[in-house]
Amino acid sequence: MSHFRYPGRTAFLVALALALGGTSLSAQPRPGGPPGGPGGPPGRGGPPPMAPPKPYKPVAVTLPQPFNDPSFDAFRKELGEIASHKDRAALAGKVVANGFFWMGEKGDKANKRKSGIDNLAAAIGIDGRDPQGWEILAAAANEATLEPIPEKKGVMCSPAGPVFDQKAAEQTARATGTSPQDWGFPVKGGLDVHAAGQASSPVIEKVGSVLVRVMPEGPPPGAGGNGPPPKPGASFVRIVTPSGKVGYVVDDAIGALDSDQLCFVKDAAGWKISGYAGRDN
Repeated sequence: MSHFRYPGRTAFLVALALALGGTSLSAQPRPGGPPGGPGGPPGRGGPPPMAPPKPYKPVAVTLPQPFNDPSFDAFRKELGEIASHKDRAALAGKVVANGFFWMGEKGDKANKRKSGIDNLAAAIGIDGRDPQGWEILAAAANEATLEPIPEKKGVMCSPAGPVFDQKAAEQTARATGTSPQDWGFPVKGGLDVHAAGQASSPVIEKVGSVLVRVMPEGPPPGAGGNGPPPKPGASFVRIVTPSGKVGYVVDDAIGALDSDQLCFVKDAAGWKISGYAGRDN
């Protein structure tokens, strides 16, 4: 699923977390976590059991359009080249020297005594033996949408998130007993839902441009399912359709509402990376 957070969805996520019992977003279960921890099976220190699949009222989403600025397109091309070569020195020239922010669940984690490139490196991980931050930068270079952050004048974050009725989304999540991290949206406006996690599997339903419940891992106790779980390494994710069917969709066809974002600012010298909004490590 998508790597980036949508700050425009923050109000929805916070309101929903409070409606679900006042639990902080950082304590909400996340798919794929370790046993006994967030996203793992219930137990000592673990989250509550996963809610069983059930029908829900569709909440329509409107997808963002590409940001219309040739200079941003040129910047993204340069960023892509830098990421492909893992060129830290060149990347430093594309990051603000001062004022870099790193917004986590508990506020700004940036070290104001360090440079922008050092804070970016710490935030996304571009150093060490497994520098996955270069993949994040490559993904950002391929993303053409931006959205402003009202709290930070002149700052734009990517990718822009979908527009939807947040009150209706809260009601749907409460009715299904789910958390903010359990919801996504079709990044191309629709989904083919397969009976199993295989491209050759029959399509059991087509879902339009609406919020979709994501339910990875095995079926909850007493719940059925349409087909076996996907094989390890398969690029499919399990979802629940608005009609209540359980099926599988291609992983990169669905975006997350609680993903992370890379943020930018444009000045007389051009575009620069100015911040990162993401989960606490």
